[in-house]
Amino acid sequence: MMLKELFDAGKLVITSEIGPPKGTDVSEIMAGVEPIRGRVDAINVTDLQSSVMRLGSLAVCHLLKEKGFEPVFQITCRDRNRLALQSDLLSASVLGIENVLCLTGDHTTLGDHPEAQPVYDLDSVSLIHTVKKLTSGVDMEGHELEGAPKFSVGAVVNPGAEPIELQILKMEKKVDAGAEFFQTQGIFEADKFEKFIKATEHLKVPIIAGIILLKSAGMARFMNSNIAGVFVPDAIIREMAKAKSKTKVSVAIAGRIIKEVRDMCSGIHLMPLGWDARVPEVLDVAGL
Repeated sequence: MMLKELFDAGKLVITSEIGPPKGTDVSEIMAGVEPIRGRVDAINVTDLQSSVMRLGSLAVCHLLKEKGFEPVFQITCRDRNRLALQSDLLSASVLGIENVLCLTGDHTTLGDHPEAQPVYDLDSVSLIHTVKKLTSGVDMEGHELEGAPKFSVGAVVNPGAEPIELQILKMEKKVDAGAEFFQTQGIFEADKFEKFIKATEHLKVPIIAGIILLKSAGMARFMNSNIAGVFVPDAIIREMAKAKSKTKVSVAIAGRIIKEVRDMCSGIHLMPLGWDARVPEVLDVAGL
């Protein structure tokens, strides 16, 4: 089912996220999603996240679809030119995948193959436009397709990035290109998120709040220093540092943040970072 249909129906959409393995053994990730069966509306599959070579998003999305899950095909511009991007989107449609999330992609110098040459033939805005062209029955050059795909098209935004006006300008361009929903970077400050939501009301587009499961105080400090637009407040860092059970406190923090932001947005996106089994606990704490 396309996520757009759920948003149009007024449902609070719940999604989670998995990263493909660095290899061909998918047994762990496929077993890892079973605890969230029936608890989330879709599962986002990352596409060579942080420019680390892994199994492809498209293959894992296909496996999820076969197992009865609704996948979100994350597709980045970093590794493909416009021919390959369009071809992969058509392939996704043939495999029954109905939701895509379009990203520009982290630069290759950040990953485990720093000498790899990035492509960036398109950026996220032009990729979104391309998806909408394909769904209209033609390719980027206007050539007619023998069968058109159907997609719900998503994009990403970072509510904590500054200046926020630049983020909103990017959102406006993505909406004009055809974005039907947005997934945010990790949210830790509900008051700042509320200001962002009010500043983007004019776009009238569903926004899914990203929720990261912290694994330690060190992880929180690392994100504060290295991930633009993500800030974990000192109070939360102290809470994690004092925790006897990191998982229990992490679940409590995530559940609390969801309670604070759920009425501000159209959905919740959980980023468990390998703690997939904790997702039902987070949703229980959040009352979802």
